[in-house]
Amino acid sequence: MTLSASLHAFVLAMALSGFSVAASGQEGIAARPDVQDFIREMVGKHRLDGQALNRLFQQVAIQDKILDAIAHPAEAKPWHAYRKIFLTEARIQGGLSFWDRNNAVLISARNRYGVPPEMIIAIIGIETSYGQNSGNYRVIDALSTLAFGYPQRAGFFRDELADFLLLCREEGMDPALPKGSYAGAMGMPQFMPSSYRRYAADLDGDHRHDIWGNSADAIASVANYFSAHGWQSGAPVAFPVSVRGNGFYSLLNRDLKPSHLIAELRKLGVETRVPVPNRTRAELLELEEETGPSYWLTLHNFYVISRYNRSPLYAMAAYQLSRELLARRGT
Repeated sequence: MTLSASLHAFVLAMALSGFSVAASGQEGIAARPDVQDFIREMVGKHRLDGQALNRLFQQVAIQDKILDAIAHPAEAKPWHAYRKIFLTEARIQGGLSFWDRNNAVLISARNRYGVPPEMIIAIIGIETSYGQNSGNYRVIDALSTLAFGYPQRAGFFRDELADFLLLCREEGMDPALPKGSYAGAMGMPQFMPSSYRRYAADLDGDHRHDIWGNSADAIASVANYFSAHGWQSGAPVAFPVSVRGNGFYSLLNRDLKPSHLIAELRKLGVETRVPVPNRTRAELLELEEETGPSYWLTLHNFYVISRYNRSPLYAMAAYQLSRELLARRGT
């Protein structure tokens, strides 16, 4: 979504004046009472232009394909099936190529934020195959559909819709143009609007936070996100363990935030294969393999990965992809 200087200036002027989006002739969802309430809130609280917002929402309709997509997430799959989606040879090779193209930027991000290149690359690889598939839904359509047509999480997506409109004003973007995922996630790292406003970084100093077309900004944004959520530079992430007896069952299906001392885990039948201090805190994770369960101890940095996506399957896929990239690169 890179804009020429002249087009960017034009869009910026429109955005700062209150989203002067041309009406499309469609009725859309603008007349709905809940949408009108939202528009009034944006006008009163954030001083956006009400008439321009009405014109914008005249171009938006609730989309069934978005509702269907959010009802069938990949995280519902068992680990052995989920892993195959992301740890492919094509994704590994794509990650190594991305590393080669952006090595200097990755080193700069590591030095500034303390997050290693392989972890940043793994996130961008899982999210969008290194920018090749950042989504084909208009962000305004996705967020509006979920804010006004998905009661289970309407409050969350209404807040994200508000953040999206605000970031469009801040960044000088026409809100009818950006595209993303069915959930409204944007750019190479698939930031939700609230994350964009908090963590999107401008690594190259051009005064824009372009996570769609600028690899440097996308890389720095992921690193900034991890750093802000407490990534510990050089600390381990997770490692496989063995279990015995039945005591370890009480440890499963818990929050991923490490809360058990290794000494406690050992008493309950968790056997580590590498030296780990007894006072280290960890959680036990069970993964469904094709031949039966496997077990991992997950540490603080694994919990940080899960702040990007709350699924333990996602966090494990990102970690394993990062390890494979590091092993293949030989550094």
